[in-house]
Amino acid sequence: MKTRFLMEKVNPQGYAAMAGLEKSVANSSLDPRLKELIKIRASQVNGCAFCIDMHTKDARKYGETEQRIYALNAWRETPFFTPSERAVLALTEAVTLVTEGHVPDEVYEEVRSHFDEAATAEIIMAIVTINAWNRIAIATRKMPVLQHPSA
Repeated sequence: MKTRFLMEKVNPQGYAAMAGLEKSVANSSLDPRLKELIKIRASQVNGCAFCIDMHTKDARKYGETEQRIYALNAWRETPFFTPSERAVLALTEAVTLVTEGHVPDEVYEEVRSHFDEAATAEIIMAIVTINAWNRIAIATRKMPVLQHPSA
């Protein structure tokens, strides 16, 4: 497989708008590790290899553990995530898979039991943004770069 084209070169205006949305997420008050969990989990659900590669590396930079990264796709089956993280992961999956039942009230209410309205809005924007990035990367077949073990 090879990359079809680089969106940032072919459509710089659209790409700049996406980058602005990403900057808003980056500047949010959410814990950086939580933002990376959102990005990894949505990317796993969507099957976006480029974004999984990028955000697992970013998560490690923020101090995320290998154990939690490896277990993220089975988060319901592990004791590794806090109740608030579990609520956010459930919301991430509901928003990412919105055609499979929309966002159930109980999923939303569980997030609200841990986060105020402003933080909930930031969480939703983080989920929406990574889903948009996933769709750009998947549609253009953006490829992760293989790192050799000695790197």
